[in-house]
Amino acid sequence: MKRKLSQLLGFFFLTICMVLTMAFLGIFLYSIFSQGWEVLSLRFLLEAPREGMTAGGIFPALVGTFWLTLLAVLIALPLGLLCSIYLFSYARKGPFLSLLKITINTLAGVPSIIFGLFGMALFVNMLSLDVSLISGALTLAVLSLPIVINASQEAFSGVPRDFIEAAYALGATKRQMITKVLIPTAAPNILTSAILVVGRVAGETAPIIFTAATFFNRRLPKSLGDEVMALPYHIFALMTEGTHPEAQVPIAYGSAVVLLMLVLLISSLALIIRYSLRKKRQW
Repeated sequence: MKRKLSQLLGFFFLTICMVLTMAFLGIFLYSIFSQGWEVLSLRFLLEAPREGMTAGGIFPALVGTFWLTLLAVLIALPLGLLCSIYLFSYARKGPFLSLLKITINTLAGVPSIIFGLFGMALFVNMLSLDVSLISGALTLAVLSLPIVINASQEAFSGVPRDFIEAAYALGATKRQMITKVLIPTAAPNILTSAILVVGRVAGETAPIIFTAATFFNRRLPKSLGDEVMALPYHIFALMTEGTHPEAQVPIAYGSAVVLLMLVLLISSLALIIRYSLRKKRQW
């Protein structure tokens, strides 16, 4: 009787927590969508801003966000995957490995504004890349690198040990085991993590303030050395630096709706790809 009572209380507490979480999420989404839905249109997505950011659309910010995110993921994913392979298959247990893991976990907890200052000091000033697309992409890649490493480590840890031992028993080398067994088996989780990293990188504001973003630019980036507009900074600038809030605040909320929809779309895509890959592997 006592066990059943404690079980009921536990389920009740969990249900209350779930309901509160869903309620807060609903309030948050309603407050953003209710104020930004009115400005959404095809013209809003495909036009450049005009009249001092009080009219027009967000097309340059969309393009800038796309290039920043794509370049950051293309840089961080291979480096993070190679680092995870080293940690999982080659690194020997000892003080160096422990220090390396502590460093990666520490980097994962560093505030994003610190990465922005790091990117400005290294890429913008020391390497003379200036405020540009490549500086912002490199900064975002450094920010997402520990996330990719930890996610890949968890994916590799989920591979059954029997698979690895069977590969070695059949005479496979370590390189063959990694390329033929380890990576293909962990691929669904790695790919899902990579897509979720895309959602994280696309919404970052602080790292690109000092390295890539500009307040107003009607032109699209033509090279890696150009400044770009980006949706997160676009929203921040409209809410803090605008001189016509009555016209700029609705545009900021509309931009926030677009950014939220992009992140939700990317997260949904990750779940679909993960499910399809797992289903294919079962067959």
